[in-house]
Amino acid sequence: MKLANKLLKLALATALLLPPSSLWMGGNQAVHAESALDPAPVIAAKGTPNGKKVLFDNTHAQTAGAADWVIDGAFSDYGNALANIGYYVKELRKTTPINYDDLKDYDVFITAEANVPFKTYEQDAMLEYVQNGGSIFFIADHYNADRNKNRWDGSESFNGYRRGAWDNPAKGMNAEEAASPAMKDVKSSDWLGTNFGVRFRYNALGDITANNIVSEEQAFGITKGVKGVAMHAGATMAILDPKKAKGIVYLPNTSTKWANAVDQGVYNGGGIAEGPFVSVSKVGAGKAAFIGDSSPVEDATPKYKREETGATKTTYDGFKEVDDGVLLVNLVNWLSTKESYTSFDQVDGLQLDQPTQLLAIENPQTSTEPQSEPWAAPSAGYKWYDPTTYKAGSYGYTGGSTGGGNPGGGTTDPGAGAGITMTHLATLTAGQTFQVTVKATSLTPNSTVTLQLGTYVTGGTQVGRVQKDDGTWPTDYNYHSFNVTADAKGEATKVLTVQINSTAPAGSAKMRLRKDKSTVYQEDNVTIQ
Repeated sequence: MKLANKLLKLALATALLLPPSSLWMGGNQAVHAESALDPAPVIAAKGTPNGKKVLFDNTHAQTAGAADWVIDGAFSDYGNALANIGYYVKELRKTTPINYDDLKDYDVFITAEANVPFKTYEQDAMLEYVQNGGSIFFIADHYNADRNKNRWDGSESFNGYRRGAWDNPAKGMNAEEAASPAMKDVKSSDWLGTNFGVRFRYNALGDITANNIVSEEQAFGITKGVKGVAMHAGATMAILDPKKAKGIVYLPNTSTKWANAVDQGVYNGGGIAEGPFVSVSKVGAGKAAFIGDSSPVEDATPKYKREETGATKTTYDGFKEVDDGVLLVNLVNWLSTKESYTSFDQVDGLQLDQPTQLLAIENPQTSTEPQSEPWAAPSAGYKWYDPTTYKAGSYGYTGGSTGGGNPGGGTTDPGAGAGITMTHLATLTAGQTFQVTVKATSLTPNSTVTLQLGTYVTGGTQVGRVQKDDGTWPTDYNYHSFNVTADAKGEATKVLTVQINSTAPAGSAKMRLRKDKSTVYQEDNVTIQ
């Protein structure tokens, strides 16, 4: 990890393994990316499975700005390291809020830099999950690491309140932002501190190796083999309740704030007084862990483009730096181990921490913004809460410009080269069948291409199914595959018979064509009656 990483963070948020998946047709390369409607990535356990499962959050802007915190992107080193020792690893992607059922079958839930705040019932679901024996790893960053420019950074989302906006979580937002689904049921609270005994501080320290390591005997074995952990512009935590929370990695004494910190940056002169850089918590039957910077977790293989600008991301090999990877794997091993004690004062021989001394500015209800937010004006047309404004190649991108000679009124990725069009009735009727004509040009002559067609309503519920070539129907409503075969000119036509589920709600729907799970054509305003 290098200082350049955090200088880049300023330019992005002053402050994901392979390039975006591509479709080749007719020699032209088109950039595509998944959305929450596509199947989530999985890394199967390698070697001997240990029977434990880890779920990585991708529902709270984990790919906004420079971030690419997904297991097949810039968190792939971490995901693979866990799979290599027997863990089953999966990404959580969905269009609806997190609920208990999403988490209950997993041993560990990892959420990194949630740049969209958690709703009250998402907080309730996470707390229920931990109290019932699950574990959560919260990965934060320095204050004002607001990657999608919505005025919320990851530490604020985890804590439960936005600095200087206790009375109004949507402070400074325009009417459309404030009324967006992303802000619905977001309320200020000291959620993390109240329930987990620890709170992310809104400080911002510079490039420092945290080498003040608690002995493994006093750190549940988590610090075994760990002599240092890298920080590249990050935050520490305040221990509020030593019976619930304990620090295990601290910074040396330092006055080195991040060059772009918006306040004094260093609150208590570093060291133990600054609060831990890494801490753990015991709540009910479950556990939690916390780190104040994403730099130690990332690797240099981003997957997606920037949603705001479409530019290429640059990430760094923090997972390989110092003993970062060792610590991160040790944390999951501890988190995934069930233990009967419910607070740290029940552990024989464990020395409890002293509460961190807080500054007056850290009172949640009376805190103020050091400077006006967001840190920079969003690009023209970009709306953090509206994926239809995202750029090609970003996670959540829904297609290119509307029109372009597509009879179906849909969208295709500019430059796809396939010349795909799709025609059908203007209004579809629930429970009835209709025909869809798919035409493609510039295919490889005489080649056969497999495509998938799906029709879905708001929230991602699939409501369409495609009749098979043998005349039978699939039993489910979902994406269904079909083949198109090009002639000697590279042109192909396929007529499909499609049925809309009789339970489909009236209103607007979307119809999407995919190849290898990448979108090649989409209509955003299909009407169902």
